[in-house]
Amino acid sequence: MFTSRRSLILAFVLASTAAALAQPARHPLKLDDVARIRDVRDPHCSPDGRSIAYVVSSIDVKEDKSSSHIWMVGADGKGDRQVTSSQDSESSPRWSPDRKYLSFTSGRPGPAKGSQVWLLDRNGGDATQLTDVKGRLQSYEWSPDSKRLALVVGDPDPEAETPGSAAAEAGGRPKPPKPIVIDRYKYKQDVQGYLLSERHSYIYLFDVATKKLDRLTAGTWDESGPSWSPDGTRIAFMSNHAADPDRDPSSRVFVAEARPGSADKALTPETSRGGRSRLEWSPDGKWIALLEGDERKYGAYSLEHLALVPSDGSAAPARVKAVEDLDRGVSAPQFSLDGKSIAFMVTDDRSVYPVRVNLAGGAVQRLLTPPVVVSSWTSEGACSAVLSGGDAKATEVYAMDANELRPLTHQNDALFAELEIAPTEEVTFTSKDGTEVHGLLTKPAGYVAGTRVPLLLRIHGGPNGQDQHSFSTERQWFAAHGYGVLAVNYRGSAGRGTKYSRAIFADWGHYEVEDLQAGVDSVIKMGVADPDRLGVGGWSYGGILTDYMIASDPRFKAATSGAGTAFTAAFYGTDQYIIQYDYEIGPPWNAKSWETYVKISYPFLHADRIRTPTLFLGGERDFNVPIQGGQQMYQALRSLGIETQLVIYPNEFHGISRPSFVRDRLGRYLAWYDKYLKKARTTTTTVPDVH
Repeated sequence: MFTSRRSLILAFVLASTAAALAQPARHPLKLDDVARIRDVRDPHCSPDGRSIAYVVSSIDVKEDKSSSHIWMVGADGKGDRQVTSSQDSESSPRWSPDRKYLSFTSGRPGPAKGSQVWLLDRNGGDATQLTDVKGRLQSYEWSPDSKRLALVVGDPDPEAETPGSAAAEAGGRPKPPKPIVIDRYKYKQDVQGYLLSERHSYIYLFDVATKKLDRLTAGTWDESGPSWSPDGTRIAFMSNHAADPDRDPSSRVFVAEARPGSADKALTPETSRGGRSRLEWSPDGKWIALLEGDERKYGAYSLEHLALVPSDGSAAPARVKAVEDLDRGVSAPQFSLDGKSIAFMVTDDRSVYPVRVNLAGGAVQRLLTPPVVVSSWTSEGACSAVLSGGDAKATEVYAMDANELRPLTHQNDALFAELEIAPTEEVTFTSKDGTEVHGLLTKPAGYVAGTRVPLLLRIHGGPNGQDQHSFSTERQWFAAHGYGVLAVNYRGSAGRGTKYSRAIFADWGHYEVEDLQAGVDSVIKMGVADPDRLGVGGWSYGGILTDYMIASDPRFKAATSGAGTAFTAAFYGTDQYIIQYDYEIGPPWNAKSWETYVKISYPFLHADRIRTPTLFLGGERDFNVPIQGGQQMYQALRSLGIETQLVIYPNEFHGISRPSFVRDRLGRYLAWYDKYLKKARTTTTTVPDVH
């Protein structure tokens, strides 16, 4: 018996060893791995609470494009499967309240061109096209009785509608394009392009049975964000009825009867500064929850505030005091089933978590314990789901049960089982004036305690955003190649309150630079960063701050500045930020304002201080931060004899989206840093050939 037992133990040990040896060793993130990461988004619980529809986007390397399809998983985590498939992408899944259909939008071939609403019958069968709108479909919402849709549709482009304008007619030439006539105060928007006065976005009512399409109101103002009342008799929406909406871009809340040609009624005053979140009705239809922003001059640093307004317009909106006491930005409000409380998301110091407040009074109750980042909260009956992930895990769909997260989808589990994920930790340090600043430090994969490594300061954009506890491909990419990566939530960032965010108002490149420098100093003091091998970089406001850093601190041996500006006055009227120029800094012909423009333009006006080899990058069609910003700084450094290079991505906007360009950018970043920061390399890093 003893011998038999010993034999069993030996067999078990041998089997375990064999299994361990059979498992492939984990490897640091590679460029090919980046293309395998699936983007999970937009979950929606079914009305019966049994299923969750969501979107999965993946990259087709051969076709050099990303495509998205609708998936469905049970609320118990079982039965995860793809439910749409075509050569074109599908997105925006929504359930009809009567549970008969799962709808989605797609530009797949059908009776009508462009993005349309399609239906999947839950009893089975192929998807069928429902709508046939001629303009640009922006969003849609089911009515509570499932008989109608509220559609937001942008006016069609008259140029595109003109026969022969987009392609040659039979035996003829394409018609020449018409001149672009501009007469608006704000006339540019990234991706949208030039904003023309004669084109608007309106709310339409679409009858599912007859397919008849009618406008909700007869107004001449842009409308957005339709939200049906619980009984389906009214629709709340956002609109801006100002004489010149461009000069005061905040929308107000309106309500209209849910029938064609209705008169709208304003529920919020002209001074109201409507936020971006969806309007939420109370279950009894008496109240509407909305988000309000701050005054116009603080638009770049605005925290959104939770407010309630009676749906009959009998009183002005009132902010919820317990939420105001948080001094944090909030989003995505939703009433409880009994209407006695509201839950919402809070952005707070590297985390985003849900909370609940009782409308009768009392403190805010936190529903998840940080560090955590969740988004896209959806709930129906017993179903409550969010998107979440972490420093070492890609975003997936999770159920939120009893204040805990339970994974429902596993789109990236197989890939992440192959990867060696570098550790990320929180860091806290003190800036020059004594302000406490927080950040995240990712150490290299396989880091050995006590060793110094080259450090990259990677700066987030915004500035009103934050580096948080969610998976960062960029941080992991650099960490996989031996770099420590520091992400700092400098002053101007979200998550630390109003005073912290507004500290940089009309004073760019001052406190942010001091905070970033303090972060680098701290990691050097920790014994992690090699002070002789420091790099810096970022995109958008992160690119702007990169220019500030290399003009302020000669320690950086390499920099990458993406979609940035350095000569601020030269961008007045060339990008989409005219409100910020006029109301935060002031027009450049004002003497006092001009002093500010000169002060905050020091990276360009004092480019002769820069010694850092710098790679500048940007999208050719970027209207957010036009490529001219990188061109100016590139030309300045080239004229001064500083090592530099300029990369322009054709037909790309502010966000680089073409998969081969995303790959190219990561490769170029690494090659640039390796060239100047790696004293001895065991392998050669080259820019990938993507052509």
